[in-house]
Amino acid sequence: MASANKEQARTTGPSSPPVFRQLAHHEAEALLERNHVGRLAFTLHDSVDIEPISYVYTHGWLYGRTSHGTKLAILTHHHWVAFEVDEVAGQFDWRSVVIKGEFEIIPADLSGPDALAYIKALELLRQLAPDTWTEHDRVAFRNVLFRIHINEISGREATSTPSRPV
Repeated sequence: MASANKEQARTTGPSSPPVFRQLAHHEAEALLERNHVGRLAFTLHDSVDIEPISYVYTHGWLYGRTSHGTKLAILTHHHWVAFEVDEVAGQFDWRSVVIKGEFEIIPADLSGPDALAYIKALELLRQLAPDTWTEHDRVAFRNVLFRIHINEISGREATSTPSRPV
């Protein structure tokens, strides 16, 4: 059995190294569009926190909802954030997008200047979870809408290309 494994290793050769590349802008946006959970990173003084959030991406903006608490209190005063989304199939088969931008709470004032943003955010989130803010909403405590304007976007990809016998 051991000699069979040695023979297979000799005929297949070593695996090729993984290939890393930058994603084009449209590829990074496509990754954001097809996923709906990522990680939001934010800072306060010399501390960094990162939390998973659900989101919807459209035209340079991430939309989501959260609840009142420490994260929201921090982001109200320190609104610069980073956000990451990954698609991972293996150690050397993945895509990752990082955005940097500004976190904004969308006020629930339908007569104010942000009324259209609020309506748009609610419509987008209902595409993801139709029960958003209905009697069947499983996370009704997440009663604050927000959006993140994307100021920077970058993406990377790793692909493995193992050698195969011909």
